[in-house]
Parts: sequence; C-alpha cells; structure tokens
Amino acid sequence: MSFQTLLDEIRKNLLTVLENEKISQIPFTLESAKEGFGDVSCNIAFQAAKTLKKKPNEIAPLIAKQYEKFLGGLVKKVEAHPSGYVNFYAEIGKMAQVIITQSQKTDFGKVDVGQGQRVTVEHTSVNPNKALHIGHVRNVVVGDSMTRILRQANYDVQTLNYVDDSGLQVADILLGFTELKFPLEPPNGQKFDHYCGDEVYVKTTEQYLTKPELQEKRNSILKEIEEGKSDIASFATQITSRVLGEQLKTCWRLGVSYDCLNFESEIVRSKLWPEIFEQLKKMELIKFESEGKNKDCWVILSEGEEDKVLVRSNGTATYIAKDIPYAAWKLGLVDDPFYYKKYSDQPSGKTLYQTTLTPNNSPKHDYSSNLVITVIDSRQARLQNIITKLMSQFSSNKKEYVHLSYESVTLSSETANSLGLDTGGKSAQMSGRKGLYVNADRILDALEQKTKEETKKRNPELSDESLSKIATTVAVATLRYEMIKQDLDKIITFDTAKSLSLEGDTASYIQYAFARAGRILEKSQLAPNFDANYQLLVDDYEYSLIKTIGKLDLAVQDAARNLSPKVIAKFCYSLAVSFNAFYEHVRVLDAEPELVNARICLVSSFQSCLRTALELIGIDTPSRM
Repeated sequence: MSFQTLLDEIRKNLLTVLENEKISQIPFTLESAKEGFGDVSCNIAFQAAKTLKKKPNEIAPLIAKQYEKFLGGLVKKVEAHPSGYVNFYAEIGKMAQVIITQSQKTDFGKVDVGQGQRVTVEHTSVNPNKALHIGHVRNVVVGDSMTRILRQANYDVQTLNYVDDSGLQVADILLGFTELKFPLEPPNGQKFDHYCGDEVYVKTTEQYLTKPELQEKRNSILKEIEEGKSDIASFATQITSRVLGEQLKTCWRLGVSYDCLNFESEIVRSKLWPEIFEQLKKMELIKFESEGKNKDCWVILSEGEEDKVLVRSNGTATYIAKDIPYAAWKLGLVDDPFYYKKYSDQPSGKTLYQTTLTPNNSPKHDYSSNLVITVIDSRQARLQNIITKLMSQFSSNKKEYVHLSYESVTLSSETANSLGLDTGGKSAQMSGRKGLYVNADRILDALEQKTKEETKKRNPELSDESLSKIATTVAVATLRYEMIKQDLDKIITFDTAKSLSLEGDTASYIQYAFARAGRILEKSQLAPNFDANYQLLVDDYEYSLIKTIGKLDLAVQDAARNLSPKVIAKFCYSLAVSFNAFYEHVRVLDAEPELVNARICLVSSFQSCLRTALELIGIDTPSRM
C-alpha cells in the first residue's frame, strides 16, 4: 500500500456520502489526477447524474461539500471542477510519511490481485537447433518479466520452457550431421548452438533447393525421432541436449530461470496424443480427408478459414498436433504421464527439473493450473486461437488458456551493419532458415564492450573487475528494457547505440538515476532516520517524486491485470524522470539538519522503490556508471 492508502480513504468516505444521500449503489472510479487538478479525481458526479436527474457539474459541488466533514486525514482539500469531476488534494506531509516509511518495508509494491491463484507461464520455447537470436529474447524477457510481476501480485507461478526436440528444424540439423557430414565439433571454440544455427542449419536447408531428395530423407529422420527407438532418435537426443544446454546459458545470462523443461519428444511418445486424438474424433472436431490437397490427412475443421492439418498423410504429427496434448496437460485436463528428474541448478539458486518417461523415485511435480499463459509471437495467433477454442470444448470446468502475443523484433540498419549484416539501409527482418539474424550472445557481447568503454571514460579509477560487473549489469538491462518498453503489439527496431544512451527512455538513463541517488547518500555520510519531519518536504519537485514512489503498487496491479510488462517499464522511467527533476532543482545536502535528513529519507525511498520496480523486469541496479 502507499498511494493506494489515499485512494482507499477517499473511497471509504465517498461510500459514506452516497449512503447518506441514499444512493449507495452508484459505481464510481478514482484515478490519479492530471497535473493541476489535485492528486485524485473522481467521476462520481457523472455516475450519479441519471439517478439524481441533475447535471454532473451541479452534483459535484454537493458531493464536495458533503466530503468536507472528512477532511483532516490524508485529504486536506476537496474541490468540484466545472467539468463535473471531484478533485481531492492530499496533505503533503502525511502522504510523505505514509509513502516513505512504507517504501522501506519488504512487501512494498506487493498487491493481492491473484489471491494465491496458481498460474502456469510457458515462455522461451526455442527450437533446439540454433542459438537464441534477438527476436527470441523478446519472448524470454516478456515471459520472465510477467512471471516476476504475477508473483508480486500474489499469484503462485510455475514457469515452463517447452523444448521442441522432435520438429522439422531438428530433423534439418540431424540431416546435416548424418547425410552432409558436418563435423560434430564446432571450429575455434565456437558455441555449439551458434555452430548448429549459423552453419549446419542454414547450409543444410540451402541444399534442398538443388537436392530435393534430401527432403524425403529429412521426413524419414523426423519419423524416427518421433518414434524414439532408433539410433537416429538417440543421436537427436544427444544433439538437442547439447544445443539446449548452450541456449540455457544465454537465458541464465539474461537473469532468467525456469521450474521445468518439457520435451516435445516425450509428449509425442507418451499416451497423451493418442488419448487426445481419440477424443477429437469422438467430438467430431477433426476429420479424415479422403481427397483434395489434404488427402489422407487428419485436419481440424475451421469455420471461414482453411482447415488445419493435424496429422500428415505419412502419419507424422504437425506442430499443432503436439501442442494440443501439451496444452491439455498444462490445464490438468489429462492424467500426467511423466516422471521428473533434476536437470541442473540455476544461477538464481532455483533447481530446474525436466520431464521424463523413464520411471524413477524422484518426487512427483504438478505444473498444471486452471490459468495457463503461453508466450508466443503473433505469427502463431491462428494456431493459438485453435488451441484456445479446443481447450474450452474439452472441459466444462473454469479453465483459461491465454495466448500472450507479441510482435517481432528487427534490427536497425546501423546495428545490422555494425554486426556484419548488409541490409541496404533498411531494418533487418530476421530469418533463422536464411541465416539472417543476430545471436543474443553477440548482442550482449557488443553491449558489454560498449558499456565498459563508456564507464571507464567516466570512472578511470575503477578496476577491471568492477568495470566488467557494471558492463554486464548494464548490457542485460539494456537488452531486457528494449524488449518490453513498447506495447507488445508493436514491432521493435533494436538499435545498439540508442539503447545505451543516458538520455531518453533507456535502461541506462534509469540505472544512472539510481547511481546518482547512491552518490548523494554516499556523499552525505548519513544513515537516514525515517522518524523524520516530513512536513518539511513542501517543494513541488519533492512532492512529485513522493507521489511517483507511492504509485508502484498501482503499476503492479495494472501490469498483472493486463499482462503488460510495459507498465512497469513505464513506471521505472517516470520514476527516474521525477528523481532527475528533483536532483536538478533541490539541493539535498545544503539545508539545516532536520530537512537534510527528510530529504535523505526521500532519496533512500526512491532507491528502494526503483530497485523493487526494476527487479520486476529483471534489471539490476549498479552503484556506479
């Protein structure tokens, strides 16, 4: 609680006013007021207009007059605006005390949107045939940020990473190793996932143009992988495990962790698919095509759209045929056929588990829930809509399957050129099959190098160890922030130079504000005494910063309800802007001792709030930059 405390007080008193006027059923909303209109605005007069048969600007003064008897708490003044809104002005000193003292509590910014409800979030899910590229990072960061935000909003979150180890793209690299005889070891110490994606995958798929017979071999390999009994299937497990291990290193580098890895090959080999397949037939949601272009295929019937192939004529399942039983498993609509075993410990300290069909004595886990959020890019919207519809028909119980969609990531022409991609002056739309993409590791390396150089210019006295630590923190922050600061339905054009700017809406700008605050506290050589006289904080820049700090819980509530990590990014930026305005106009240490202490408490409160908010989007806070 914080600014919410003010809203709660106003709401409680307005309900009493309505009860006294015998119109207690009138709904109304409270929201932060625009600049110059107090601290809180209410639409209560508009909502009561029909009942009272009066105009809102006639009702607002009556409401304001009735509310005056409640002044003396956190509200010092209530005012009816000519437009019909009722505006409330907070008592600055009391609000400062509430917000600054509460900001020091460990639960500051926590809200109870979820009420302990369990939710399963699946994200990342990169095919284990290549390294993560910059486009995949948006999925990773959106999923991880939403996991953090939902936990802050009191959801019990389980995080899954779906490993598509039995798809066509895996068959492609298997073909490269078995038929085209690519060496198993990458050259010059190259990461194995980079090698598979940059060399084996791209060059193998190029061969299909001149050697179409290779596609038949690929399809044969795919079937063997799905059956899971041959040497090829064992070899596929060996290769995909190596790629997956390298992919996870990149994810961990980004500060991401998971609860469980779910392997597609095991879903295919389990009894889930036959069970679901039979149910789909009985419910007449699919049909067998005996003629036409989908001859001998099972298809999903689609109203107004082309039917979707579920099982190919050669008996292999398509992508969606594997997703359907997986979705049912996540929603707990089928019995869990899996055993579980430890995959590894993660840098976060959390143990990562994986599914297996091999019986063992390890404890059983339950990663299902009534609410499943699947993070997949917008190009999969039609498939996800089909799955959502099918899941709703499988159970009459309240189960919710949510597709959290996002748009693609492109590279600015400048960034693409700096990384060796000639795009003719245009932004680069990435394609793994064509080899037109930039690995996430490569972007992080470039960001770290640039950050280290800039930090050394400003802080020549810092050791290489300190510089490296700062560079890593800023690089990860830069990449993560760029992935979520825009609406999810907007295409991102990533530019390395702009993202590292200390001005404008960047992670560096926000982190620099945190470092600035730290320098003030360091220079003061004072420990803040939070039993302070907050009535002294009357400057507009002080109060603006206090109010912004107090709105963290409102931002968390908004982000959780709307599944929008951008809300937290926007809050962090507005908090940094407010602090920098305060920094430019208020001399924190040039005052009498009592005021200095109150301002030190405010600066400390800002740091605590910003640290908490940035953690929600996976960003650390360096003490120097």
